[in-house]
This record gives sequence, C-alpha cells and structure tokens, in this order.
Amino acid sequence: MPFVPATDRLTHLSTAQLRQHHAFKPMKAFFYPAPLSFFNTFALNFSGLKHLKAVNKYFRKYKWRFLLGILFVIVSNYFGILAPQVTGYVMDKVQDKMQPLAGVASGYNKAAAQEYDPLVKLFIKQLEEQISAHSFTWLVMICGLTLLAFALLRGLFMFFMRQTIIVMSRLIEYDQKNEVYRHYQQLDTSFYKVHSTGDLMSRMAEDVSRVRMYTGPAMMYFFNLVALIGLSLFYMVRKNPELTLYVLAPLPILAVTIYIVNTIIHKKSENIQAQLSSLTTNAQESYSGIRVIKSFVQEKAMEQFFESNSEAYKKSAVNLAKIEAIYFPSIGLLIGLSTLLTIMIGGLYHIRNPEQITIGTIAEFVVYINMLTFPVSSIGWVASMIQRASASQKRLNEFLETKPAILNPPAPVKATLKGHIHFDKVNFTYSHTGIKALTDFTLDIPRGNKIAVIGKTGSGKSTIAQLLLRMYDPDNGNIFIDGIDLKTMDIRELRRQISYVPQDVFLFSDTISGNIRFGLDAATDEMIRKAARQASVEKEINHFPNGFETLVGERGVTLSGGQKQRISIARAMIKDPGIVIFDDCLSAVDARTEKEIIANLYEYLQHKTAVIITHRIFSLFNFDTIIVMEEGRIVEQGTHESLLALNGRYTEMYLRQQEQEEKEG
Repeated sequence: MPFVPATDRLTHLSTAQLRQHHAFKPMKAFFYPAPLSFFNTFALNFSGLKHLKAVNKYFRKYKWRFLLGILFVIVSNYFGILAPQVTGYVMDKVQDKMQPLAGVASGYNKAAAQEYDPLVKLFIKQLEEQISAHSFTWLVMICGLTLLAFALLRGLFMFFMRQTIIVMSRLIEYDQKNEVYRHYQQLDTSFYKVHSTGDLMSRMAEDVSRVRMYTGPAMMYFFNLVALIGLSLFYMVRKNPELTLYVLAPLPILAVTIYIVNTIIHKKSENIQAQLSSLTTNAQESYSGIRVIKSFVQEKAMEQFFESNSEAYKKSAVNLAKIEAIYFPSIGLLIGLSTLLTIMIGGLYHIRNPEQITIGTIAEFVVYINMLTFPVSSIGWVASMIQRASASQKRLNEFLETKPAILNPPAPVKATLKGHIHFDKVNFTYSHTGIKALTDFTLDIPRGNKIAVIGKTGSGKSTIAQLLLRMYDPDNGNIFIDGIDLKTMDIRELRRQISYVPQDVFLFSDTISGNIRFGLDAATDEMIRKAARQASVEKEINHFPNGFETLVGERGVTLSGGQKQRISIARAMIKDPGIVIFDDCLSAVDARTEKEIIANLYEYLQHKTAVIITHRIFSLFNFDTIIVMEEGRIVEQGTHESLLALNGRYTEMYLRQQEQEEKEG
C-alpha cells in the first residue's frame, strides 16, 4: 500500500481543526529556553533538505501566487486570533455581572483589556459606550455574532489561501512532470540500458507527487503554523509572560520526540521509495511479458516474486507508520499537560491576585492552547511530508542532474544530406558491459550505394547503425557524412534525414495508420497506403475489420512478428530520406514475403544510400558492397560473386543457408 499523504490522514478532523495545523516561530526575547530549543531541534531536522532547492525555481516562477497565499494565511489567522480575546472579554463581563450578586468584588480588569488587539479594543470601546442602554443579554449576543463574523472571515481567507497555495502546487506538479519527461527524452541510449522503465515511471509519478505535498500542503501548513503560533505567542506573552512560560513548558518533550522520529523517517523514506520503484518495475515487466509468463507456466512463480517484493515494501511501510504513530500519544500528552497547567497555575494566580489574572484571562489562555494544540501536532505531519519530499526529490535529482552523453555542439551544422558515409578508424566499447563492439573500423560508402553488413550475433553489425544515428559516439576515430563530422551536426537534423528500422521492432498503442504516420507527421492517407504496399503489408491490413484504423495494442501485441516488422518498415519508408538503415528487419517474415519486400526495396532504394544489416544473405538483391563482420572487424568485403570466389566465411555462410532452405523447401 503506498504511503497515504498527510492530507488524507486529516480528513477526520473538523474544518476548524484543519485550519489550525501551523508551524513554529521562535520568540526568544520572552520565550526561553523551551521554544528556542524546540525551534533549533525542528530546524536541525531539516538540515538535509538541500535536495529540495531544485524546486525553488518554481516558487520563483509562481512567486506572486505564493506571496498572495502567505498573505491570505496571515489574514486568516489574524481573524482567528481575535476570537480568544473576545471570549476573554465576555468571560470577564460575565464574572463582573455575577460577582456583585454574590457579594464579591468585581473581577473585571479594564487595564487587562488594553493588551488586546487594536480591533478588539475598538470593538470593546463601542460596546462599553452602548452597554448602559442595553441589557446584558444584548452584549452576549453581540459578542457571539462577532465571533461568528470572525469565523466566517477566517474561513473565507482560508479558502483564498487554498486557492493560491494548493493550486500553485498543482501547477508546479504539472511543470515538474513536464521537466522530468523532457529530460528523459534528452538522455542517451546508454542511460536506458542501465535503468528500468518501472523505475523511470515511479520517479515521474510517485516521487513528483510526494514533492507536490511539499510545495502545497506542507508549505500551507508551515506558514499557517508560523502565523498562528506567532500571533498567539505575541498576545499570550503580552497578557502574561510568566503564565505563558508555564503553559508552554511541555514543548521540549515534543521537540525531542520530533527530532528522534523525523531522523528515523528521513532514513526510511528513501528506502521505501526505492522498494516501491522495484515493485513498480516488477509489475511493469510482468504485464509486458505476460505471454512469455503464460507460455512457460510461470504465473505462480511471478506471483510469489511479486508477493515477496510487496511483502518487503509492506513491512517497511508499516514500520514507518508505527514510528509516525509516536506523534499521537505525544500530542495527547501535550494537550493534557498544557490544559492542566493553564487551569491550575492560572487558577492559583487568580486566587492570590484576582486583578492580575482574571477568569477571562484563564479562558483566553485555554482557547489559545486549544488553538495551538493542532498546529503544534501538525509539525509531525509537515516534517513527514517534507522528509519524504526530500527523499523523492533526491531520487529525481539523480536523473535530472544526469547529463546526456550525446549533446548538440555549440554551433551545430545543419545540412541536407546526400548520403556519402565514411567510417575512419572507429573504435567503440559499450560502457555498461565493457564489450568492445568495433575495432579500427574503416568503411567508405559512396552516395547512392547499397551495402549489406553480414555477420554472426555480437559481431558489431547493429553498432554501426547506432553510431550512424549518433545514439553513441565512438571512443576513437570519426564518422563523416558528406565530409561533415557527425559530432558537429545538429542531432535532430541528422536523424530526421535518416530512416531507421530497428532490430527490436516497437509499435505504439495506436492505430496502424498512426504507427506508420509516426515516421512523417504530414503524411496523407494515400502516402500511408503506398508505404504499406511497399512493405508488403497492405493486403493483410485491409483484411482487418477496421483496416488501417485497427488498434494494435501495447507494443503491437495483437499482430504477428512479421506484421510488426513490415509496419515498422512502412514507417521508415514513408519518410523518403536520402539514407536508409535496416537492421535485421526481415527475420520474422517467410521466404515468399521476403522476396516481395526485397523487390519493392530495390525500387524504393533507387538513388538512396542504404545500409542493410542482416544475418541472412540476400542473393536476389544486387548490393554494391557486402561486408562480413567478425568481432568488430571487417574480415571480408566485396560483391556477392567476388566473395563467393574467395571461398571464405561468406561462402561458408551462403552454403549453409542454401542447405537450410533446401531442407525447408
């Protein structure tokens, strides 16, 4: 079960209580040492938040929305903090009304009212001027209506606060997901060979969502916390500094708890995110390879594997939830101690000196404590959200800070390619495996030539195609097209002018026409049909119920291997470029279809430079040059006839293929 965001855990609270989840601001001038110790501890907990600096650019982008949200936070809490003062005034007036009846001196202290907020003092002044002309019931009613008005105003500005800060966090989430996706698109092929798709998806979805909890709810609760505690402490200390110190004495206990718990949370959050990523990868691979799993009857084994990973994630998540549960008894302890201290100490002071601390002051402090209880408790939730966001942003930064190995030069060359290709002493080794694919590879392909690259698996054939598309750069040596070094060319222009059919065919979850049109956005329906005809797949497509509008499913799962290869060939043909690369793209078609495609290719490739990589020998295709690869080197080179005359490796491959065809025939 994924971690439930703090906002989901707060749904059982009332609206008024939710508005009171705010943060702490120290006032060491009158609140030492407990608050200072608490704040220092709180600050130390967030010393590892350097990873979240990456989202500061978004706060700058939406700074006016952010600042307006903070203003609404302050105004909302300002109206909230007036309620205890009006309550205290009413309690003092009730005591003042009741005490003469009991033969006791008045407990109402007009001097204490001078410590109220200016707006409350103005309100009291207006009441005092009119109270002689109205009953006591009228005064209580007016005060009640005033408290209701303050609550409505606070709620209104709370709504504005959420409309600014929470909406801002959604905008940031949108921007960040786009940033991550754009960066994924820029990363080179070697990156994707060492990172799983599930991990990439987890970081863009789950981790970005956790960062949103920091930019939205965590920020909102934090500034709410600062505003409410700052205003509350200001008026509490102004009213009675000594009583304030006693009442808030339990805070160091909570500070120590927060420090210990959040240190553990920070360590465990990153581990949980990594486990979730592994779980996502496991599920993604199972869904993608479902046919293989079913054909080998491995459903039970894969289920056990997933269950094992899920169990490990569950244990970690439950363990973290248990640790977070420490907050709740701590908060309960804080509530009980603070309320008891307020009533007990306030009561003792009132008994000794009724004029120093009135019943209204005690009532006012009790309301303050109840207002502060949930804001202080939200420190734990805010800390948890921020710590988790920090762990998630760290994972995002690992990829966002990864620089692509293949970059455009500062001043890229944009040229129309004619097709003269030259490899000059090229060496290349795959960094993730250490396998040396090409060694001192030199080859010249004149414009318009058709060249076949033949060899065993692992001989370096596909590497030639990858280097021509600049998916990789050679370790040594250079590759030129029309005399221009590939490293100086604009990458997009280079790839736009080359049609490539990869060895591992990939079709998108789209219609057949959509997959073919992927090669050329501006392609018309007639162009799509012509490309399909050249790839010898049009007739089969027409037999489908929806023809070219047939959905092919994920990775073309609804099609045969040969159909997928031919649709991929049609996608390459529709571009009609000057250079064409086919990487073993006819391995899944039968001999009759192969001959038909080769005949169509021969016509299509007129005046084009073509590199056809294959493990089969196409004797019917008149290649200008055939090269035989072995261990990254050219061991034989020439035409079909000249290579047969050598009676070497090519001849051996040709005779073996002939024998196999005779057996199959």
